[in-house]
Amino acid sequence: MNVEEEVERLKEEIKRLGIAQADGSYKVTFGVLFNDDRCANIFEALVGTLRAAKKRKFLTYDGELLLQGVHDNVEIILKPPLVTTS
Repeated sequence: MNVEEEVERLKEEIKRLGIAQADGSYKVTFGVLFNDDRCANIFEALVGTLRAAKKRKFLTYDGELLLQGVHDNVEIILKPPLVTTS
């Protein structure tokens, strides 16, 4: 799986585990993602995939490097899809 595919899978998992917000975004904590069995089986390097998604501006979270235990309560926010008008 390449980085783009992993980022897309991550977005799906955040929607599955997160809570939908009024603006169309989804919120989940790092601990919920990290401790989920399905995510553990999909992502060899969850932190790396999170960083790639953040770099591509699909999601936001505080800090650069998230560590299990220390950052379990850090909120990861999947941004709402861009609406294009034609």
